[in-house]
Amino acid sequence: MLAIAAGCRLIAVDYRLAPEHRFPAAAEDASLAVEWALGQEIAVGVAGDSAGANLAAVAALAHRGSALRCQLLIYPMIDATCASSSYREFAEGYGPGAADMQRGWREYLPEGTDARNPLASPLFGCELEGAAPACVLTAEYDTLRDEGEEYARRLGATLIRYPGTIHGFFTMPGIFACARTAIDDAAGFLRAHW
Repeated sequence: MLAIAAGCRLIAVDYRLAPEHRFPAAAEDASLAVEWALGQEIAVGVAGDSAGANLAAVAALAHRGSALRCQLLIYPMIDATCASSSYREFAEGYGPGAADMQRGWREYLPEGTDARNPLASPLFGCELEGAAPACVLTAEYDTLRDEGEEYARRLGATLIRYPGTIHGFFTMPGIFACARTAIDDAAGFLRAHW
């Protein structure tokens, strides 16, 4: 639906998955996919939701200063420290909670990995200058809300919070009108950067 609304082609990257393939395998795959796409002499942007938004953000940082047109980050999972206020506020009862997200990080990061490594946690990237223009969408009742909004501020990104929503709402346009609105908002952002 997003590709149709944005009028663009979609490349879905079959990246290596954790826990069988731990960090940095998926990040490397995402970056290689962007590198390949940029070599095709087409307009290229990156997008993802949740853990996929992590990979989109990492790939965008890896290609700072390139021809990458934009990055669309939908409730991004970009802080492996899991320390934001929304982790505590929405720990349980609002869809995937704090324990679910923490388990995801444990399965992704090999033991001993610095949780603040920007290739895993883009929120801690010091060099954001030159990153592609970004749009960050967040859900009001989501453990990942605060980290996504902080990253948007650091990037100088367009930030849209959807009231009354939970993690995953974007993928439910058949159920939630706000998901259809978010798809339209995201498509508008993508169209503006082609």
